[in-house]
Amino acid sequence: MTDDQQAESTTEPAADAEEPEDVDAEVGDETEAEESEESEETGIQHGDFVRLAYTMRTIPDEDDDEDEGMVVDTTDEEVAEDAGIDTADHEFEPRIIIVGEGHVFEAVDDALLGGEPGDTGTVTIPAAEAFGEVDEDEIRTVSASKIDEDDRYPGAQVQIDGEQGYLETIVGGRARVDFNHPLAGEDIEYDYEILDVVDDRVEMAKGLLGLYLQQTPELWIQTDEVEEEVEVEVEPDDEDDEDAEPEYETETQVVEKETLYIEATQQMTMNQQWMFSKQQIAQDVIDRLDLDRVIVQETIEGMGGMMGGMGGMMGGMGGGGGSPEDIEEALDDVDLDDVDFDADEIADELDEE
Repeated sequence: MTDDQQAESTTEPAADAEEPEDVDAEVGDETEAEESEESEETGIQHGDFVRLAYTMRTIPDEDDDEDEGMVVDTTDEEVAEDAGIDTADHEFEPRIIIVGEGHVFEAVDDALLGGEPGDTGTVTIPAAEAFGEVDEDEIRTVSASKIDEDDRYPGAQVQIDGEQGYLETIVGGRARVDFNHPLAGEDIEYDYEILDVVDDRVEMAKGLLGLYLQQTPELWIQTDEVEEEVEVEVEPDDEDDEDAEPEYETETQVVEKETLYIEATQQMTMNQQWMFSKQQIAQDVIDRLDLDRVIVQETIEGMGGMMGGMGGMMGGMGGGGGSPEDIEEALDDVDLDDVDFDADEIADELDEE
């Protein structure tokens, strides 16, 4: 081999030689994956209680002249007033929701994950994921006799066979009713602000009950000492018998129970959601807040003024509150046809005393 051939053989790479791996690139990819995984675990997570301020609006069609759509729901009283919403019977304040539990639209849940207090955002929700597309099969013609006479006009909200609907037209004895959701076919714009992450259990309980009942009764959490019967294992009579079945007996022990007390209001006791689902609601609160029990208290105020007045009147008649002459004079004003006693007889008996 000549010197030139030897030089060429030492400088040219072999045809089958593999190119060196890009070690730095692999390390970079692993680092980015780790950082991505860490970022997913930071911030707000599924199951967190979050206090949220929001406003939901429909999105105007391109042909509409309006800059903003119709306000569907809001926690801002000024926004509601500007939209012409009657604010008299509504409480406008931020809501506590549980992330990932379906308390908001799924797209909003996704936007909240990983967020922090102070974050704001706007989520666009297509009609299909909001209140559904318009279903033509849900626009039906029914007999006008099924509609109350006071509601037989276009635009009325009617209930027929348990379904809520919107009366489109009525001609003769037939009515055309749209049973779709009133917001079916509407894309929704959801503006939100994360105010804080709630970790106080009383506030969490208020938020849960607010979601269920649309009202928040007075409540508090305290630890009670409660006596209860528990089963305890006792030593068998024959300690040498390894096959003996374990024996138990009950004894009274004092245990601590974390209790959520709810001061029920009349509105709460009459709330249909509470009336039919109180067991499920209480169990959900117990599970989520790691409580032992829920106690609902109802306070009934006495009719103090009325009963006091009646008691005073009866006491005065009963025993020496006035002279027989005074009682006779008072009885003269009573229509004796409406009573079951003899006024003269009572007066005579008082004279004898």
